[in-house]
Amino acid sequence: MKRIISSVTAVWRFYRDGFRQMTWGRTLWVIIILKLLVFFLVLRLFFFQPVLGGKTEAEKQETVGRELIEGIRP
Repeated sequence: MKRIISSVTAVWRFYRDGFRQMTWGRTLWVIIILKLLVFFLVLRLFFFQPVLGGKTEAEKQETVGRELIEGIRP
C-alpha cells in the first residue's frame, strides 16, 4: 500500500513541477480549453437542441414513440 501511495505522490510531483515550469504550455492549455468550450457550445446550440423541452408527458411519449418508429424504418 505504501508503495502505491509513494508512486502516486511521485507522479503528482512530476506533473505539478512540469506545469509550474511551463511557459508556452499554459497559453496552449488555455487555448485548448477555450476551443473545447466553444466547440461544445456550438454543438449544443445547433445540433443538440432540446426537442422535448416545454412538452407535456403525453406529448413527450408521442414524440419519442414516433421517432423510434421512424428510426426503425429503412
